[in-house]
Amino acid sequence: MTRPQPTESVLLRGPDGAIDALIDTPETVRGIALVCHPHPLFGGANTNKIAHTLARSLRELGYAVVRPNFRGVGKSEGAHDNGGAETEDMLSVIAWAQSRWGCLPLALGGFSFGAYVQTRVAARLGDGVMAPQRIVLVGTAAGDVTGARSYSTGAVPKDTLVIHGEIDETVALANVLDWARPQELPVVVVPGADHFFHGKLHLIRDIIRRNWDPL
Repeated sequence: MTRPQPTESVLLRGPDGAIDALIDTPETVRGIALVCHPHPLFGGANTNKIAHTLARSLRELGYAVVRPNFRGVGKSEGAHDNGGAETEDMLSVIAWAQSRWGCLPLALGGFSFGAYVQTRVAARLGDGVMAPQRIVLVGTAAGDVTGARSYSTGAVPKDTLVIHGEIDETVALANVLDWARPQELPVVVVPGADHFFHGKLHLIRDIIRRNWDPL
């Protein structure tokens, strides 16, 4: 059993200023993972419980996990850009991680707005040599959501792991099914789970474990 290292706090250089990030590493790093948190204008940060759960789950699979704060959160500089500049920032974080650990298998994880950003990151990486090997999205922002926001969420690879709460009050399950249906993309629905998976965080970890083997 690998022993995780203490969580590391770093300040990275992004396209338009500092990017505040947390790093969780296993004893032996076999891959790199990027985890994105929920909407920064609604209290989202890299300490969010679902972002933390994703980070812990991916670390247990052998990934060094980087959890950046989006622009304007913590020590991250810049202003919120509805996913545009955030995508550029995340690509720069991946480049930094690869300079530290090498071109290891890449995983992407995101929650809510963070899941939406990760769909954009995956599209930018395409299906070339830098393509993510694994993607897990929780509570994916799609369509019209609370707070008068709307997301035109793009398609993702066929093997993307999509997890959603049955009674999500922020992003209706119907929104995610409408997004997934034309892609023929399965959605794992957690019965009784709300947007923040109160009392059900362990199920996210269990679903990832059942679907993905360690590296």
